[in-house]
Amino acid sequence: MSDLKTKFLEVYSVLKSELLNDPAFEFTDDSRQWLDRMLDYNVPGGKLNRGLSVVDSYKLLKEGRELTSDETFLACALGWCIEWLQAYFLVMDDIMDGSHTRRGQPCWFRLPKVGMIAANDGIIVRNHIPRILKNHFRGKPYYVDLLDLFNEVEFQTASGQMIDLITTLVGEKDLSKYSLPLHRRIVQYKTAYYSFYLPVACALLMSGENLDNHIDVKEILIEMGIYFQVQDDYLDSYGDPEVIGKIGTDIEDFKCSWMVVKALEVCNEEQKKLLHENYGKQDPACVAKVKELYEALKIQDVFLEYERKSYEKLNKGIEAHPSKAVQAVLKSFLSKIYKRQK
Repeated sequence: MSDLKTKFLEVYSVLKSELLNDPAFEFTDDSRQWLDRMLDYNVPGGKLNRGLSVVDSYKLLKEGRELTSDETFLACALGWCIEWLQAYFLVMDDIMDGSHTRRGQPCWFRLPKVGMIAANDGIIVRNHIPRILKNHFRGKPYYVDLLDLFNEVEFQTASGQMIDLITTLVGEKDLSKYSLPLHRRIVQYKTAYYSFYLPVACALLMSGENLDNHIDVKEILIEMGIYFQVQDDYLDSYGDPEVIGKIGTDIEDFKCSWMVVKALEVCNEEQKKLLHENYGKQDPACVAKVKELYEALKIQDVFLEYERKSYEKLNKGIEAHPSKAVQAVLKSFLSKIYKRQK
């Protein structure tokens, strides 16, 4: 795995160098330096799971055959396109949320001399994706399908973000809007498509597959993405900050979290009143009251039961798939997230 990560980071350097010398724009020294620094700050800093899983998935689809150096490079390049997409979402997301830190360092827009230039930087990062695809996939039979895939997933993610943002309009904190179907819609569009479906779809296209023949794979990956986000919501309240690397703030931020939706489903009128009074407040005493209510309602047990059922359902769906190679890809994804602690 460390070899793969080293190779993956080498491909980043190649792609960045091409973008810093893109013939469609006449760079000055200042603009090239800005772009160089901005990319290094925002693109390669995360866990790189989405990007690396394109390479892993492609290998599994090849059923153990050694990849040529060209195939490895192309799979890495597609993986980086997803990491570029992620970077674009995060730069924009941090501005919208007024966030302070990201990946253990100040958000890009918080840096001196950056500020709202970050909005344009986000647009540039987004526009790098078709540049990379054009440079390396233009001659491939699946080139148009790749462009189409990235455009569609970006649209779905931005639309998911829209539902999330308009649900929690400032001054309109209304818990009664929150429900399981709403939570599912937000998560499906905002997270599941780009984090789970997109990496596998890239690998399938590279393998010469038609995505229309793999609707069942898409459905399983979307379910997996929803399960992943429910875990995230659970870890926000019950995870160990030392392990997760951050302190959860879903309660303070009035998030449409699976935890609060489940609590609303099972609480009585008095408990509902307590939730309405304390959820979405920055006061630690209010947060503590919400967490005490989660304890009283045994939301932890509800989650463990949900986790067990989801795992069984996903496994059943995976094993019903006719292709052993596709099964291996899906099982690889599931094994990475089942019962995770961070």
